[in-house]
Amino acid sequence: MDPALTSNGKPFIIKLNPKKSNSHKNLISIKPSPDQVQFKRSILGNRQSSKVDRAVYAVFIINNHHGGIAMDKLLRIDMGGEGGPKVAVEPVDGYAGFGGRALTSAVISKEVPPACHPLSKFNKLVIAPGLLSGSVAAMSGRISVGCKSPLTGGIKESNSGGQPSQVLARLGYAAIILEGKPDGKDLYSIFIDKTGVKVAADNSLRMLGNYDLIEKMKEKYGDKIACISIGPAGEMLLGAASVAFTDMELRPARHAGRGGPGAVMGSKGVKVIVLDDSGLPMREPRDPAKYKEANKTFVEGLRKHGVTGQALPAYGTNVLANILNEAGAYPTYNFKQGTFTGVSKISGETEAALETERGGMATHGCHRGCVIRCSGVYNDKDGHYLSKQPEYETVWAHGADCGIDNMDKIAMLDFLDDNYGLDTIEMGVAIGVAMEAGLLKFGDADGAIDLIHQVGKGTPLGRIIGSGAAVTGKVFGVERVPVVKGQAMPAYDPRGVKGLGVTYATSPMGADHTAGYATTANILKVGGYVDPLKPLGQVELSRNLQVATAAIDSTGMCLFIAFAILDQPETFQALLDLLNAFTGLSFTADDVTEYGKMVLKMERDFNIKAGFTKEHDRLPGFFKTEQVPPHNVVFDVKDEELDQVFNW
Repeated sequence: MDPALTSNGKPFIIKLNPKKSNSHKNLISIKPSPDQVQFKRSILGNRQSSKVDRAVYAVFIINNHHGGIAMDKLLRIDMGGEGGPKVAVEPVDGYAGFGGRALTSAVISKEVPPACHPLSKFNKLVIAPGLLSGSVAAMSGRISVGCKSPLTGGIKESNSGGQPSQVLARLGYAAIILEGKPDGKDLYSIFIDKTGVKVAADNSLRMLGNYDLIEKMKEKYGDKIACISIGPAGEMLLGAASVAFTDMELRPARHAGRGGPGAVMGSKGVKVIVLDDSGLPMREPRDPAKYKEANKTFVEGLRKHGVTGQALPAYGTNVLANILNEAGAYPTYNFKQGTFTGVSKISGETEAALETERGGMATHGCHRGCVIRCSGVYNDKDGHYLSKQPEYETVWAHGADCGIDNMDKIAMLDFLDDNYGLDTIEMGVAIGVAMEAGLLKFGDADGAIDLIHQVGKGTPLGRIIGSGAAVTGKVFGVERVPVVKGQAMPAYDPRGVKGLGVTYATSPMGADHTAGYATTANILKVGGYVDPLKPLGQVELSRNLQVATAAIDSTGMCLFIAFAILDQPETFQALLDLLNAFTGLSFTADDVTEYGKMVLKMERDFNIKAGFTKEHDRLPGFFKTEQVPPHNVVFDVKDEELDQVFNW
């Protein structure tokens, strides 16, 4: 193994293999249906399947019947049905065993024409809880939203926390699939409970912000619900539009923001989906005793790790602000430098102190069952709710990238993004590009707030900004636009965290830190150490993390569990034990790896058919030529190396 991928001789845990079992023999003896065989061929092709292919595929064809709620139905809603929307509930069939990102990407890759317009009737929006969602497993409340992205033109999975994942899973649905497109201009709400599905036109909801919208849903359905919604940005079909998910307090503060899924939901004419699982039990595992023990070990591992048990609960994700600033990789003034002089005013430590001082919360979970609790509640100076705790990416995007060092202004920008239904990363970077173009000065917080209001109102300038950083750069003639595949870069300069630079360039999703979070080894030295300023080892690091992430995103688990499972073999084994006790299978580390590879293969195949080539797996040119202070480095991972990321 490359010595750059070890720390004190210890390899990354995702490269470790538990004791081999005969699980492959057990799995491949299962006989698939003709539909499942045909679906397998559509994903794997007609080549002779390897032993691992067959083993992994066998995992996919097992339905999750556990004596309790079976997440074995697909809810299809054809919004363009003759005479109005048509609802169909069908078995998962060939999609059985897929969850979260695996399911959204499988449906999009199989059912959506890659060359279609993202806002046409041919695109679909897939909302899928993870394989473990709806159970008592800690951290299993993440949800995936998939579509062809209006922002990138490629496949998209955008991930969110909140309550809907758990509720949708307990209702028995592996996914909601919105398809077609209504002929008229009506706006629809969808209500789902144990008795069925109701779709109704409700134009009184038009252009409501997410917060007012959810208040209306509470008045109508009570407070034992969970909601999935879009704000005005989604209705206006803007490329930066998000899909909102309510948290435990029924606030629409959790968002699948990346890639513009809110615009696709808007194109289907759907304003809100209301979920009610009243009277339904938790999903039960096949082996309750082993499941309970595995969950206990898993939680213990999370709580004893320094990141998941201490730093994140105390200071939230924004604990990274000081860390990245000290590392010289905190993008400032539209990626002109790697440090921000005002970072102490907007750090996680400062933010948590303000929250506590004002009667908010510095520690809070985004869904029931979260034990890391890296979120919080941010109150204004008078002690009134202003926003959920602005996360690291949001604080950076509306803060350092725009030269703003006022936490109250940043929290207001966060609230406005959530209310109008906008991706905070895309908005912050777009405003940073607008600042470089001279529309307003760096540091002009009130000007930034005004721009977000213009987006929400749909003014001509607002529609430009709301279409994302790439469009903003084109309209105003800015050369230095930090995007990949049309999607804005997050809060890590790729010249100072080169493993993330590889992920930005090569992920099928466009510039996305969560797709392969190399900050773990590059900066935090979790799971090993790879020098962030040198190209050596970055490709293998990103590759391994992208594979692991694709699998984790399919389970419904929060990505932050990676910190513990990368450092603690027993916690990784506990995750495998959770999966196996729940499904009755014998998942090994190798199986998880092959699962992740299969997801990435589906996504990359879709993008190739949509017209993407290796030339799209590149960073903007200025990252290769402009040195970023304080280290005065460029992104120097060679193109030929980037082309090897998915060469297993």
